[in-house]
Amino acid sequence: MKYSKEQLLEWYEQMLLIRRLEEKAAQMYGMQKIKGFLHLYIGQEAVAVGLESAIRKDDYVITAYREHGNALVRGIPPEQIMAELYGKITGCSKGKGGSMHMFSKEHNFLGGHGIVGAQIPLGAGVAFAIKYRGEDKIAVTLFGDGAARQGALHETFNMAMTWGLPVLFIVENNKYAMGTAVERVSNVTDIYKLACAYDMPAKQIDGMNVFSVYEGLQDVVKHVREKQSPYFIEIITYRYRGHSMSDPAKYRTKEELEKYFNVKVDVVRLRDKMNQVLKKRILNEGIYV
Repeated sequence: MKYSKEQLLEWYEQMLLIRRLEEKAAQMYGMQKIKGFLHLYIGQEAVAVGLESAIRKDDYVITAYREHGNALVRGIPPEQIMAELYGKITGCSKGKGGSMHMFSKEHNFLGGHGIVGAQIPLGAGVAFAIKYRGEDKIAVTLFGDGAARQGALHETFNMAMTWGLPVLFIVENNKYAMGTAVERVSNVTDIYKLACAYDMPAKQIDGMNVFSVYEGLQDVVKHVREKQSPYFIEIITYRYRGHSMSDPAKYRTKEELEKYFNVKVDVVRLRDKMNQVLKKRILNEGIYV
């Protein structure tokens, strides 16, 4: 696919902004400036950035409590996000939501939800409203691999297919539900296969590469929007920090961490890609990667 200079720079800026904001949030949490729970998105930046580029600003996004990155790419100013973490009235949820419950009607960002899997039926409800009003929009509903074990997912999948709702379900499989590996709690480790029981189209995407996320979602978003029908995507990713700031992540082996840390994270991969293009001096003519 062809990517412009502006597109690559935008992706790089967005991913780097997410990473820096999360690092600053972790620092402030350690200094007890931020209270309560704090779940960092470090390692999963490409998912939010690739997804946002594949959908429209008038589409709706609803997700779980690891949502700082999604809030940023939706367009919520980083100052408002940090203010929300501090519990200030200038935050996007007036300081009442904190890290886990960010919300912005202006940006069609419907949360941040603290109850595991609660956003799955809510996302289908948003899609029902879209269809009822006859709007040309979709409802993107993100959740983690732990939430995929909730009974609400199966009820929602059945209803979404029966009613033909314009909802894109995305599971961000970062390998661990809190501290429990996927293979310890399920015989089905390829989570996207759960959609087969409902005849829902589904596929798996590499979430450690922004190009894979963006390209993999092109036809999917078109399907949901034009056919007014659900689609289920499993995005394979990895969080580099613990489940929350209080999690030392001792359940991961040294070998596993080395495996992922030795692979270039997507922010670095994209930077190197841009540097290669710069050396070829073709930025002003368009970029082919």
